[in-house]
This record gives sequence, structure tokens and C-alpha cells, in this order.
Amino acid sequence: QVQLAESGGGLVQAGGSLRLSCAASGSIFSINAMGWYRQAPGNQRELVATTTSSGESNYADSVKGRFTISRENAKNTVHLQMNSLTPEDTAVYYCNADVVTGFPSWRYSREFWGQGTQVTVSS
Repeated sequence: QVQLAESGGGLVQAGGSLRLSCAASGSIFSINAMGWYRQAPGNQRELVATTTSSGESNYADSVKGRFTISRENAKNTVHLQMNSLTPEDTAVYYCNADVVTGFPSWRYSREFWGQGTQVTVSS
């Protein structure tokens, strides 16, 4: 089994910064894409940013220029640096990973989610 452990959420004033981290552990052979999604009350879960194992990144238009995703492949960890936060960024942020897991003779790719970390931006 694979677990994703998120950290770094909290309460911050508008204009401030937060850094989220997510570490994957368990039966991992490799990780393809890792990323962050968020869900605000009453809204659907939406993509924030993703990054591949080769470092290619993709961002939602609403966070481009403010958020930066980075990855430490050796530690199976992904970070999200969030700057210039606004109240519209308030949401539960979820880590996501496309993991190659299983057994040495039987490997398969599966998507895993973290439990989420709350980010609240006050005005």
C-alpha cells in the first residue's frame, strides 16, 4: 500500500505565503506525476499544479505566477510554494500521485490521494 502525508497548511493573511509538502511512502517502485488539487466548500475538486518525474509542470491559470511546484524524486516528495495568497485560495488542498506499485513480478500504476490539508486565507 502507498500513503501520502501532507503538511504545511494553515491560516495566513491575504498577501502571505505558505508551503505545502507531500511525502509518499510504502510500496513504491517509481512515481510518474505528482501534484496538488484543491476543493473549496460547494465547489468541485480542481487541479492546482502537477509535475512529472522529468520536471515538467502544469498550473491552473488562477495560480500561475504565484504558486510553484517542485519535487524531490529521491524522497518521493512534492512541494507547493504558494505566494501572494488571496481569500479565493482558501480550500482543502489534496496531494495526488500516480504511483507504480505492486510486486517485483507484477507492477501496476495506480493513483493515490492524501487526506487533505486546510489552507485558509483571511482578508
